[in-house]
Amino acid sequence: MFLNTILNRALNIVFPVKCVSCGKSGTDLCLDCLSRTPPAERENANWIFSLYDYRHPPTKKALWLLKYKGKKRLAKIFAEIVHGRILEELSDLSVLQNFNNVILIPVPLSSKRYRERGYNQAQLICEEIIHLTPGPSPYKGEGCPILTLATNILIKPKETEHQARIKDRRTRLKNIIGSFAVKDSEKNKIKNRNIILIDDITTTGATLTEARKVLKQAGARKVIAFTIAH
Repeated sequence: MFLNTILNRALNIVFPVKCVSCGKSGTDLCLDCLSRTPPAERENANWIFSLYDYRHPPTKKALWLLKYKGKKRLAKIFAEIVHGRILEELSDLSVLQNFNNVILIPVPLSSKRYRERGYNQAQLICEEIIHLTPGPSPYKGEGCPILTLATNILIKPKETEHQARIKDRRTRLKNIIGSFAVKDSEKNKIKNRNIILIDDITTTGATLTEARKVLKQAGARKVIAFTIAH
């Protein structure tokens, strides 16, 4: 831990950390810029909760850096915001819809896409959310975690065209159909369980809708989703 701290300080001297939006030193995305980020206002399905408007240039840049340029520290910043929003929603859902015993699942990449990128940005965000989650849960029995992370249940065996490159909504829906699956060996783990899907961006909602459909067909009780931007 001590050596990691020294190494990080040395790297910050050689490669200083700056806000991707305003250039302020010390953080990849400063609180001032985050506070000025417009919220997502475009129409979404009522089970998909998005934080920011993807059309905002700094938001778009930050997500692009996280997704394609290895700026993994941005995952922690976004996770803190998503975690707070999840807790807000769970405070109501746990009572009104019995949304307890929750599994957190990142939208997966195909094996080809994962090899090319080296990581899944949605999984990085999930891992950071779990680090922020306290052990005892106010929503369930004493000593139970609020969220548990599952990264090997939902898979993407089918390689598809990048959704971002497809403009037509109908074509997007057709492109993503049949691309997700639940491992047969893992189906018992989600039977009658509540699930939160995590992804970085949603546009038409086609990806999340297909993932939700597959999870429900495999026995999940209720599925909702959170994304950074829409």
